[in-house]
Amino acid sequence: MVRIKGFLVMLLISFLSISVFAQLKNKPELEEEFMDMGFGIFVHWSVDSQLGSVISHSMVGASEDYVNRYINELPKTFYPNKFDPDEWAKLFKLTGAEYVMFTAKHHNGFCMWDTKTTDFNIMNTPYGQDITGLLIQSLRKVGLKVGLYYSPEDFSFIYKQGHLITRKGPMTQVTENEELFEYAKDQVDELFSNYGAIDMAFFDAFSSSNLVQYVHEKYPDILVTRGEMNTPEQKIPNTAMPGPWESCMTMGTQWAYKPTNEQYKDGGDLIKKLIEIRAKGGNFLMNVGPKPNGEIPIEQEDRLREIALWMAVNNEGIKNVRAVSTIIKEGDLWFTKDKENPTVYVFITDQQHWFKGFRRNFLLKEVRATENTEISVL
Repeated sequence: MVRIKGFLVMLLISFLSISVFAQLKNKPELEEEFMDMGFGIFVHWSVDSQLGSVISHSMVGASEDYVNRYINELPKTFYPNKFDPDEWAKLFKLTGAEYVMFTAKHHNGFCMWDTKTTDFNIMNTPYGQDITGLLIQSLRKVGLKVGLYYSPEDFSFIYKQGHLITRKGPMTQVTENEELFEYAKDQVDELFSNYGAIDMAFFDAFSSSNLVQYVHEKYPDILVTRGEMNTPEQKIPNTAMPGPWESCMTMGTQWAYKPTNEQYKDGGDLIKKLIEIRAKGGNFLMNVGPKPNGEIPIEQEDRLREIALWMAVNNEGIKNVRAVSTIIKEGDLWFTKDKENPTVYVFITDQQHWFKGFRRNFLLKEVRATENTEISVL
């Protein structure tokens, strides 16, 4: 990756009309800080990691017997005795990530913290420890921002209410189900009050506007990602997008741990996705799916360490950068720009059979040098 200081870029400026809304929004300074970060780690983990199923979704359309066994039996065998939050935090920090988004509660309704709102939680397992609280402590030790994923959709709750377990039914949404909304408020109050300052929240629901407004009003220093900004899932937009946005992706084919027949992206592909997302102005939230015993699968750890090696050299072109106007790439070259200084970073990708000692020439047409330009390799 090449650093170019002092450059001229042909800028296209568009003037956008501004509309005023009554709703509360993220603080602009929090969004600006979020855009600086560039890279975060997503963690999908819940009681059903024991099954290796797609997290939570096996409850949808399931039989009465299956749902009862899921809610009443799975917690009895969840014992992540190899969970080491300090080791997780140190590994995540090494990758160059700036924040971690942890699934405090997924759609199944199982709470990974010590909650007073339901017995369907981590304290009622053989493990019996507050995993969310332990991880938050460890993340703070290494200086990582703390984000909590929370699903306002709660299958166990609507099941007790007598509703069909589905993601699309109106009673699944806090905007339609008043009792569910009150329940969600009690839970986010626990999460955002019991562990010190939380930095970010990810509300995964088709409709969560009332809960988002509740959080903005009561916890204005929490940045809301999903629920407030674009968070494309398993894809990257075709073009740059203005403002803060975040693309969340798995290393393999599903979010939670998949014990068999998993097909992982290689480290080079993940690094290229990071480059592309940053060139388009977004953040990359890359997922990890821990095993039921609390270990990070070796295939995932290997990729985290490959990214760590690359980021140790190239993080300057990933953090505190913005998209270079409308210029995203030229051929196999991707661009980012220092958000304050006249420095552009050029990432050279897809170069096959480039052996040590051999030179290749690259012509930049959109980024132009001046007599004061300095070019160096990180």
